[in-house]
This record gives sequence, C-alpha cells and structure tokens, in this order.
Amino acid sequence: MSEVREVSAVLVAMRRLWKRVRTAHGLSGDRGMSTAEYAIGTLAAVALAAVLYKVVNSGPVGAQLQQLIERALRGPF
Repeated sequence: MSEVREVSAVLVAMRRLWKRVRTAHGLSGDRGMSTAEYAIGTLAAVALAAVLYKVVNSGPVGAQLQQLIERALRGPF
C-alpha cells in the first residue's frame, strides 16, 4: 500500500510541476478549438447548409430565385 501512496505522491508532484511550467511559459490559456469543437462546428455548418438547401429548392422560393436571376440577366449593362 505504501508503494501506491508513493506513486500517487509522485504523480501529484509532477502535475504541480507541469502546471508551474505551463504557467511560466504562458501555455495555460485556450489557444484554439479542440477536435471535438471542430466536429461540432462542422456538424452545425452541415445542418445549416442542409436546411438552406431544402429552403432554396422548395417550389415557391426556387421560382422566386429564378425570376430574380432572370430579371438581373435582362437588366441593362
């Protein structure tokens, strides 16, 4: 049991030392997104794109967009 306590004490000391090193070198702040944050951001962007795709390809919206583009192309240059 004493070996477990010694190992635990060493781990605690190493964590404290690492925390001091990180703080001394300015590494303690957030420097960007983690992989999980990138994944969630990507999923949110894909979901938004899917919703916009459905809206644009719906009947009334698609017809209005087509009319808008035709009107823009017929305009004077």
